[in-house]
Amino acid sequence: MTVKPKLELTWIGKETRPRLEPRILIEDPTKSHHATHRVTEDDLFDNKLIFGDNLLALKALEAEYAGKVKCIFIDPPYNTGSAFAHYDDGVEHSIWLGLMRDRLELIKRLLADDGSLWITIDDNECHYLKVLCDEVFGRKNFVVNVLWQKRTSPDARLPIGDAHDHILLYANNREKFSLNKLGLTDDQRNAFKNPDNDPKGPWTSTDFTAQGWRPNQMYKITSPGGIVYEPPQSRCWANIESEYRRLRIENRLWFGKDSSARPRVKNYLSEHEGVRAWSWWTNSEVGHNQEAKKEIIELFGADTFDTPKPERLLYRVLQLATNPGDLVLDSFAGSGTTGAIAQKMGRRWIMVELGEHCHTHIIPRIKKVIDGQDPGGITEAVGWKGGGGFRYYKLAPSLLEKDKWGNWVINKEYNAAMLAEALCKLEGFTYAPSETEYYIHGHSTETDYIWVTTQNLGHEQLAA
Repeated sequence: MTVKPKLELTWIGKETRPRLEPRILIEDPTKSHHATHRVTEDDLFDNKLIFGDNLLALKALEAEYAGKVKCIFIDPPYNTGSAFAHYDDGVEHSIWLGLMRDRLELIKRLLADDGSLWITIDDNECHYLKVLCDEVFGRKNFVVNVLWQKRTSPDARLPIGDAHDHILLYANNREKFSLNKLGLTDDQRNAFKNPDNDPKGPWTSTDFTAQGWRPNQMYKITSPGGIVYEPPQSRCWANIESEYRRLRIENRLWFGKDSSARPRVKNYLSEHEGVRAWSWWTNSEVGHNQEAKKEIIELFGADTFDTPKPERLLYRVLQLATNPGDLVLDSFAGSGTTGAIAQKMGRRWIMVELGEHCHTHIIPRIKKVIDGQDPGGITEAVGWKGGGGFRYYKLAPSLLEKDKWGNWVINKEYNAAMLAEALCKLEGFTYAPSETEYYIHGHSTETDYIWVTTQNLGHEQLAA
């Protein structure tokens, strides 16, 4: 038997992997923010904004959130070589692939079984990233490459105008993955008419034939006007004859104004569950770069962010991939669009950002959303009035540091509580200090506990 070799993307340094310490998260209540009062019963307050390296942050989240995130959206640096104020967006190709691989592997572990990953990228690295994602997620879990029309006019600097970015969509488990349908646009709604005054309301019609030849779908149909029809050549009727009779009894077939045309099936507006998305997203549907810039300028004035995404683009992603209450993660938070949209749509969120714009852009932006002071973007479309909140965290320093003699010792920044929490995370325990027993700092099962102490233990304590 011949076994085909496994095809993999290779690059310099691929074998090098970082050794990650699962850090603890330290809340800074002075930077956390919550609404002054509850706006609705569905307000969400325990969203997380994490300041720090996103690889370490993803590792820090793994113990608590593995298998729990419904949707992960990331807008990583495109590695174009451009000089960006907020990102090092021009690292060498091999380094970029290694950085992405390490993060994608943690992202996969965080995703729920029915969860999905959405990555925006341009032509510069898209096709390498696709192969890399195939390795991490498996080719069978690739769903689609969405093309987003990011511009309103061609880029005159290029031989062929750059019109689109890619959005690579991967399921964590394709067999358990599904997407929501989109609501109808005004133009789509206006296509529904009621020429026969059907009591069930406006409708559109679709063909009552199907491709191919099926013996039990090859019967004759006589229209109310007396015309006899057989299926067209190379086609059959869409249903068996008993189903056709049911549709006719329920007045769900349309034979034209004179009742003599070939039958078509009525699809009622009142029964419409929405439409399936396709892989071409126009800027009229989901916004464009200029729209995103305008949104940022309205929020922050002249101090704009270099590469924002329009709110309507994230709204489309979360519409399709999530439902209210689901958990959304963005580990390249940028200007905070993902968290802003998730907040307005009633989704729980976690964002991670290392750049100083975490403080100059994200915190002020999310505060405005929570306080109901952000009238732009999708606010009006979703009826957002404010509410909820978030907690701000920073990554703790490494648990160990070297003293002046070169010996590894406990970091002096750690107090007793931080030490106990860090050891719980390192040993796979849930940090939950007991209020009644001093020797219980965490647990892994009902009978398995951990106690962390800096004391020297005597025989009596060990026996106890």
